[in-house]
Amino acid sequence: MSEPLLELRNVHAIAEDTVILRGVDLVVNPGEVHALMGPNGAGKSTLASVVMGHPGYRVTDGQILLNGVDVAQWSPDQRARAGIFLAFQYPEAIGGVSVIQFLRQAMVARKGLSELSVLEVRLLLAEWMDRLGMDPAFAERHLNDGFSGGERKRNEVLQMALLEPEIALLDETDSGLDIDALRVVARGVRTVRAEHPAMGVVVVTHYVKLLEEIEPDRVHILVDGQIVQTGGVELAAAIEHDGYDAWRAVAR
Repeated sequence: MSEPLLELRNVHAIAEDTVILRGVDLVVNPGEVHALMGPNGAGKSTLASVVMGHPGYRVTDGQILLNGVDVAQWSPDQRARAGIFLAFQYPEAIGGVSVIQFLRQAMVARKGLSELSVLEVRLLLAEWMDRLGMDPAFAERHLNDGFSGGERKRNEVLQMALLEPEIALLDETDSGLDIDALRVVARGVRTVRAEHPAMGVVVVTHYVKLLEEIEPDRVHILVDGQIVQTGGVELAAAIEHDGYDAWRAVAR
C-alpha cells in the first residue's frame, strides 16, 4: 500500500477566535479524486484554504501531511513549491502581469529552477492551450483582467497543467458557470489528470453536476467543521435528493 499523498489528522482550525474546523480526518491517495460537499458555512472552502496555508486561519491541533511530511507550519509559498495547488473560487485579477509572465515565475518557483526561458514557457503554454481548446492570444492577456468567469476557471486549469502539482484543491470551480462552461472546465481537469495520473484532486462543490463530469472516488459531507459521512458517488445523489438535514443532526 502506497503512502497517502495528502492526509489530514484531527485538524482543528480557527479564524480569529471562531472555531471553523473541528477535528477533520481525510486521506487522499495518489491518483484519487475526492469531493467535499456540505451546506453553506460548513467549512469546505476553509478546509481548502487551511491545507494551502492561508494566513487568515490558524491550525490549533492536528497534522497536515504531504507525502508523510507535516506541512501544517509551512508558509503558503513553501506548500506551493512542494506541490499543493489551490484553484480559487474567485481568482484575483492582476493588471500589468500577463498570463505567460505569471506562469513563467510560478513554474520557476514550483520546479526549483534558477531560470526558465520565455521560449520554453511559450512552447509548453502553446501545447497546453491547444489541448485545452484555448485561444493562443490568451497568453498575452493580463492575468484574469477582464476575464469572464469561465475564462478565469480555465486559466486555473491551465496553471494546474503547467505546475504539475502533487495535490490540486479545486475550490468551487463550478461557481458561477453555466453548464457549457462547466463542461469545458471539467474536460480540462480530465485532460490534465490523464497527463498526470498520480495527481490527487480534492473538489469542493455544492453541485452534483460537476461530479457527473469529474467522477470522484470518494464523497465527503462536511457539516459544522466536521466530516460526518464518507461514501461513493451515490452519496452525492442522496444529497441532491434529500439535502443536508439528516447530516446536520449527526454534526450536533
